[in-house]
Amino acid sequence: MAKAKDLVIVESPAKAKTIEKYLGSGYKVTASMGHLRDLPKSKMGVDIENGFEPQYIPVRDKRELINELKKEAKDAKTVFLATDPDREGEAISWHLKELLELDDSKAKRVTFNEITKKVVTESIQNPRSIDQDLVDAQQARRILDRIVGYELSPLLWKKVKKGLSAGRVQSVATRMVVDREEEIEAFQPQEYWLLDARLNCGVENSSFTARFHGKGDKKQELHSKEEVDAVLAAVQNAPFTVDAVKRGEKQKSPAPPFITSTLQQEASRRLGMTPRRTMSIAQQLYEGVEISGHGSIGLITYMRTDSLRLSEEALAAARDFITEHYGEAYYPGKPRRFKTKAGAQDAHEAIRPTDITLTPELVRKDLTQEQYRLYRLIWGRFTACQMANAVYDNVSVDIGSTGYTFRANYSELKFKGYTAVYEESRDEESNELANPLPSLSEGQELVLEKLTSEQQFTQPPARYTEATLIRAMEEKGIGRPSTYAPTISSITARDYVIKEGKYLKPTPLGQVVTGLMKERFADIVDLKFTNQMESELDEIESGKAKWRDVLESFYGGFSKELHEAEEALDGVRLKVPDILSDETCDVCGRQMVVKKGKFGYFLACPGFPECTFTKPIVIEMPGKCPRCGGRILKRTSKKGYVFYACERGTDCGFITWDVPTKDFCPICGKTMFKHSGRGPLKSFCINESCPNFVPEDKRVYKKKTPEEKAAAEAKRAEKKAAAEEKKAAAKKTAAKTAAKKTTTKTTSGKTAARKTAKAEE
Repeated sequence: MAKAKDLVIVESPAKAKTIEKYLGSGYKVTASMGHLRDLPKSKMGVDIENGFEPQYIPVRDKRELINELKKEAKDAKTVFLATDPDREGEAISWHLKELLELDDSKAKRVTFNEITKKVVTESIQNPRSIDQDLVDAQQARRILDRIVGYELSPLLWKKVKKGLSAGRVQSVATRMVVDREEEIEAFQPQEYWLLDARLNCGVENSSFTARFHGKGDKKQELHSKEEVDAVLAAVQNAPFTVDAVKRGEKQKSPAPPFITSTLQQEASRRLGMTPRRTMSIAQQLYEGVEISGHGSIGLITYMRTDSLRLSEEALAAARDFITEHYGEAYYPGKPRRFKTKAGAQDAHEAIRPTDITLTPELVRKDLTQEQYRLYRLIWGRFTACQMANAVYDNVSVDIGSTGYTFRANYSELKFKGYTAVYEESRDEESNELANPLPSLSEGQELVLEKLTSEQQFTQPPARYTEATLIRAMEEKGIGRPSTYAPTISSITARDYVIKEGKYLKPTPLGQVVTGLMKERFADIVDLKFTNQMESELDEIESGKAKWRDVLESFYGGFSKELHEAEEALDGVRLKVPDILSDETCDVCGRQMVVKKGKFGYFLACPGFPECTFTKPIVIEMPGKCPRCGGRILKRTSKKGYVFYACERGTDCGFITWDVPTKDFCPICGKTMFKHSGRGPLKSFCINESCPNFVPEDKRVYKKKTPEEKAAAEAKRAEKKAAAEEKKAAAKKTAAKTAAKKTTTKTTSGKTAARKTAKAEE
C-alpha cells in the first residue's frame, strides 16, 4: 500500500506549483482558489439577536472542489493549511478546517512570508495551530461590513437610486473625495507676485537669476503690483552687491522600503498602475515565476504589510551585494533600520526581493513587462534603502540692493550614494529656481541685466489621485493594507467617483449619497470613528477585546440612526443632478445630459419620455480613416476594451486596436498609427498598398532616441571587442597548452631513450 502523503492547501495554483517543487514527493500541494465558505449573498446571513452569529455556507460554484479536497484530506496523514499570512488568510484556513471536518491533531497552520525553498521547508517543519484571535478579527470585519452594507444599502435604493451600496470604508473614502471637491469650490485665490533679477559678474557666460527674498534678512511677500513697483523703482538703477555666500554640504537619506500603501502610491506615480493592478502583479511575483536556472521562485516577500521591519538575513545580503557591486563607499557602514509607525500590525517584513542577487536585468527575459517594471521598482527601493546617503554641494547667495535682498540657491550632486539605484518620485514639482551659479564672493558688485515680475495666484488643494488618496487614507487610519485597492475600485465602479486624467472627482451621485450619509449617519462617514473601529479590530486581533462585544457596541448606535433616518426620510426621494454636456439634442434642441447604461456612458435628452433621443459620447481621434477619409472615433467594447473605428460604422468597416496619430505617411499620405501602450512608441503605416506598410507582427517596438542608439552601438562595439579579446586569449591559451604538450612529449621521449640505453648497458 502506498504511503500516505501530507496535504498542503494554498490559495492559488501558481503558489501550489512553486511550493510543491520545494517540498518534493512526500507532499501533495493543492489550491483552494480563495474562499470556500462565506456568508450567503441572498440575505444578511447574520443572526443579530443571537450574538451576531454568522451563518456560513459553502460557496455554490466550488462544491466539486470542496468534495475533491475532502477526499484528499481524508487520505492525507497531515493537512497543512498554508493560506496567506494575514487576517483573511487565517480565516480562510479556519473555514477550510471547519469545512473539511479536520481535528486539531491533523490540521496544522503554516505561513510563508516569502516563497523560497528555505522559508517553505522551515515553515512546514514548524507548524502552529490556527490563531483564533486573527480569525475573530476577520469575522468581526466581515460581519460589520455585512451589517452596514445590507441594512444601509436598501435605504439608499429607496431614497436615491437602485443598485447603490454603502460601506464602512468605501463611504469614508468617497467622503474624502467629496470634501476635497468642496474645498476646491470654496477656495478663494490670493494674489502674489514673483520678482526675479537677472544678474552677471561683468564677464561673458556668468549670468544667473536671483529671486526677491525680502527687506534685509526678513522675508517679505509681494501681494500686489503696487508693492512690486515700489521695489522696482528702488532697485532699477541701484547697484547690486553680494552680501553673503554660504557654502555647505547637504546629505539626503534614502526612502524606507515599500509597504503596501507606498508601493501602490509609487506604482501609480511612476508606472501608471492602478492599485488593484499593482497588487495583482505583486501577487504573481510573490507566488512564483519561472526563472531560468532557478525554476519557479517567489521573487518578493508578502505584499500586504504595514511594517518596515527587515530580517537580519536580508540586511546582510544587501550589505554584501552593495559592497561587491558598488564599492565600500556606497554602504553606510551599518544596516539601516526603519521605525514602523504606531498602530501598524507589524505582522510581516517590508516588501523586498527574496534574493537581492536576482537583479531586474537578470530576470527580465523571464518576466512580463508589467512584472519586470514592478519588480525593478521593489528591488531598487530595497537596495537603495541600505545604501549611503547622496551628498550635494549647496550654495546660497544673498544679493543686496537699496536694503532689499535677492536670493539664489544651487545644489549639485557630489556623491550619488543611493541615487545610483533609485530616487523617489514626487506628486508635485517645486517652482524653486535651480540655475548654476558662477563663482561669487562677498562684496562683489554685480551687473543687472533685467528685472522680471510675474503675477501668480495661490492654487486650491489638488484633487486626489489614487496615490494621494491612499496616502491620506493611511495617514488617517482608514482601512488597512488589504483594503486600499478594493476600496478605490469599489467607489469608481459604483460611480461615486470618476477619474479625470489621473485625478479623482466626485460625481453628482457621490455627492448626493455622501450628503445623506453625513446628515443621517455621521459616525459611519466620520474619519475618526472609522479609525477607531480599525483600532478595535486590532484589539480583537491582539486578544484584548471580544469580537461580539465590539459588534454589540457598534450596532446599538447604528440601528438607532437607521430607524431615525427612515422616519425622517419617509416619502422623500433625493434627486441626483444630471451632468450637463456641450451637445444639444438633434430632435428638440435641449442641452443633453450624461447617463450611464449597461454598456457605459452615453448622451440622452433630458426631455424623456417626451423625447427619447440618445447618442453615444464621441471622442474624436486625430487623423482620418485610411479607408474612406471619415473621422476616427474612440470606442469601448462591451468588455471594456478600447478600440478605434470609423464614424461610418459598418458602412466603412474600418476598426483597429492601434492608436491613430496626428502624423501622416510620407509616401501614401494616410494617417499613421502606433501600438497602444506607454512610452515613445514609433508610428507606422497600416495601408497595405503602401511601400511603407508595417505588418502587425512587426509593430510593437519603441522608437530609440539618438542617445539610446549611440549607447546601443557602443554596447555592441564593447561586446564585440570583449569577444575578440576572449577569442585571442583562448588562442593564446591553446598555443601555450600545445607547446606544453610538445615539451612534455619531447621530455618523455628523451627519458624513454635514456632508460633504453641504460637497460642495454
